[in-house]
Amino acid sequence: MMKEYDQDCIFCKIAKSEIPSKIVYQNEFVTAFEDLSPVTPIHILIIPNGHYHDLNDCGENEASLLGHILLAAAKIAKDQGISDSGYRVVVNDGPDAGQTVFHLHFHLLGGRPMNFRSQ
Repeated sequence: MMKEYDQDCIFCKIAKSEIPSKIVYQNEFVTAFEDLSPVTPIHILIIPNGHYHDLNDCGENEASLLGHILLAAAKIAKDQGISDSGYRVVVNDGPDAGQTVFHLHFHLLGGRPMNFRSQ
């Protein structure tokens, strides 16, 4: 069962269409929209429709939801024309990882070659 929306959460408000956003995909489980500060030519955020603080807020009951998020990422990558060249799906979980909005979200990144560097 999906969690309820948080009335104070900006991502919940986007999922409910209370805040305008460039939504690229939405179904009963997830909403995906363009990031306002993209770091790659394609930078889309994919969120669950329901408030999950972070990945640690998910348990076995959310396994299907997490699967829906990854399937949405693959579909969006194909729709955006980056499925063949490659893309990255990233979750920043917690402050040390760089999470700034505390609603679970996945970054779909692509449209250019990427390197991986740990700092």
